[in-house]
Amino acid sequence: MARTPSNMLPLGTSAPKFSLLDTVSNQQLHLDDLKGDKGTVIMFICNHCPFVKHVNKAIAQLGKTYQKQGISFVAISSNDVENYPQDAPHLMKLTAEEEDYTFPYLYDEDQTAAKAYDAACTPDFYLFDDNLNLVYRGQLDDSRPGNELPVTGKDLEDAILAVLNDKLVSEIQKPSIGCNIKWK
Repeated sequence: MARTPSNMLPLGTSAPKFSLLDTVSNQQLHLDDLKGDKGTVIMFICNHCPFVKHVNKAIAQLGKTYQKQGISFVAISSNDVENYPQDAPHLMKLTAEEEDYTFPYLYDEDQTAAKAYDAACTPDFYLFDDNLNLVYRGQLDDSRPGNELPVTGKDLEDAILAVLNDKLVSEIQKPSIGCNIKWK
């Protein structure tokens, strides 16, 4: 299992715009249409990565909990599907259904979104405020496959709660660790 860390995009960065295919609805979706009233979580994930599989239930639950409070969730897969066919769009749709995602699961075929966000691994998490300025980037929590720590979502959830309560998000943030994005 590769252990690639996040690149840690500078805090305050404006969310790069994108227009990507939602594999669930089969519609082209734009960041402006997906922006949350209070904040937006952008996650780079994929179907086959054991690090993503390890946290799937937690990210699905976080979405269910905080979407109704004004935090939008967006998942993006940027992997090269020619060499990693298990990450193909039709299988992304199946994963979204199996994992009960209540958020779009977008396909970044040309990898421009991943490059714009300087995404490095799956999973890679970004939280933007209501003005789409980056306030958190990094890990979901300290749990990793095999380290026996429970998946809690604490790091991302603490940042979401700070945004919802109009508090500053701690600048002490740990990079996510996961499989590298499969570049073309």
